[in-house]
Amino acid sequence: MSSNAATYLAHTLAQAGVKRVYGVVGDSLNGFTDALRREAAIDWIHMRHEEGAAFAAGAEAHLTGELAVCAGSCGPGNLHLINGLFDCQRSGVPVLAIAAHIPSTEIGIDYFQATHPESLFKECSHYVELVSNAALLPQILHRAMRVAVAKKGVAVVVMSGDVALQALDAVAPQWLLPSQPVTLPPASDIGQLADMLNGAERVALFCGAGSAGAHAEIMQLAHTLHAPIVHTLRGKEHIEYDNPYDVGMTGLVGFASGYKAMKSCDTLLVLGADFPYRQFFPEQAQIAQIDVRAEALGNRCPLKLGLLGDVKATLAALLPKLTQKTDSSFLQRAQADYAEARKDLDKLAVIDEGTRHIHPQAVTRVVSELAADDAVFTADVGTPIAWTARYLKVNGKRRIVGSFNHGSMANAMLHAIGAQASHPRRQVISFSGDGGFSMMMGEFLTLSQMNLPVKIIVLNNGTLGFVELEMKANGFLDTGCDLKNPNFAAMAEAMGVRGIRVEDPQALEGAIREALAHDGPVLVDVLSARQELILPPTTTVDEAQKFGLFMLKAVLDGRAAELIDLAKVNLLR
Repeated sequence: MSSNAATYLAHTLAQAGVKRVYGVVGDSLNGFTDALRREAAIDWIHMRHEEGAAFAAGAEAHLTGELAVCAGSCGPGNLHLINGLFDCQRSGVPVLAIAAHIPSTEIGIDYFQATHPESLFKECSHYVELVSNAALLPQILHRAMRVAVAKKGVAVVVMSGDVALQALDAVAPQWLLPSQPVTLPPASDIGQLADMLNGAERVALFCGAGSAGAHAEIMQLAHTLHAPIVHTLRGKEHIEYDNPYDVGMTGLVGFASGYKAMKSCDTLLVLGADFPYRQFFPEQAQIAQIDVRAEALGNRCPLKLGLLGDVKATLAALLPKLTQKTDSSFLQRAQADYAEARKDLDKLAVIDEGTRHIHPQAVTRVVSELAADDAVFTADVGTPIAWTARYLKVNGKRRIVGSFNHGSMANAMLHAIGAQASHPRRQVISFSGDGGFSMMMGEFLTLSQMNLPVKIIVLNNGTLGFVELEMKANGFLDTGCDLKNPNFAAMAEAMGVRGIRVEDPQALEGAIREALAHDGPVLVDVLSARQELILPPTTTVDEAQKFGLFMLKAVLDGRAAELIDLAKVNLLR
């Protein structure tokens, strides 16, 4: 029997299996945080910024598939949550946010720190509701939890600090959270898809995050159809390993081989992917799609057939209806293209006696080779994503977390905090850009305060690298990208965290070994090449002309030395 609303909230979360709440304390949250202290079943993860709390909760939800919780105090605390909650919502992970509010008696009269949380969170959540008096908390809380889990997204409970302290005589019900249902399309739809695939000559599979758990069925499907498998970045951790049909990614950080396989097929089957870049889909092929979300079907390209269902269950029903294909020439060509693309990419990650610069490709390769088999990796938006996509090897046990749909800077360390807090016995490695790391650098203190042994690899190239490349690729002189960075390793040591600085390519492997072996958090400050190009799978004439325009502008602007450096880094290797 609860004594007040805050106690009921803490007890109900504990009964639902919540193990920790990420947040920043504040006066409007005092009743809740004190209830957590008294409940003693849920850990309060003391963050330095509410945005970090939301990202950390998102990482936990991504890795566990279970409800994770974050909290923010009224006004600015709520506002700080929003970017991280947008990421959770767009990543489709179940997160409950407790948004404290100004005193209930002061709502509507422009009180100190007043906002309208019900409006603020509407766009980044499936459900947001104000608890205007304590008696309403049970029904609002229970619904919010169910919605977050069932719809795989964000739900927000807004409650004033004084309401949290109001008396509440209520008992949480035994059943709180639903199990995920298995959705299967009608047999007629599955039959149509079977006819479509049996009649095709060159089938390609395009797999996204919705393929999770269906690895075996997808491998059998590829074998039956002699189909190359292309995957998205979010699909990498679920599809790339133990996959003889893999021909790489497509998209802006993908492979030429993945791009070519999709463009040259006559039939494309999209499995659990809502890939946003329309220009990478085939123009002439017939396309079918399987997805559990109705809104994803046909969202990016016109379909011949869309099936609403779980990928694993739908493929299990589809496979007996398919005829084994005998012509494997399309698959073999795609595999040969992939082998060639992989060989060229791997050359860029080699460190030999003649290597003069620390290339980020080599950094990612070395970390991948030395990391634990079940390591969790997080990657900042920008150039770290490209190197993660191309050089990090997965095996079915490793996990990858990133802001792949929302595309927010500074996510990697924040995600790593949630990953490490929820998986204390696993190795967690953050691939951080210098721009992303410094944007939310306050959370670096959380690692030592919460005793989280995260290993942070900072690619220190002195620029907002991806933005700089975007500017150049569009014919603009790069402006406002320079970063005047400190010695991050020395800074880490000053904060009580082991810091290692790497300036010599030959010292890279030893530094990574030392970092991974250290019992505690580590920051590895890697001075990497600034002018590293990320070549897309294909380059248009227009893109080449725009890059040529940048070079002309650079010469006219007196920056010809940068072009020489660009050539040295990328050509003289």
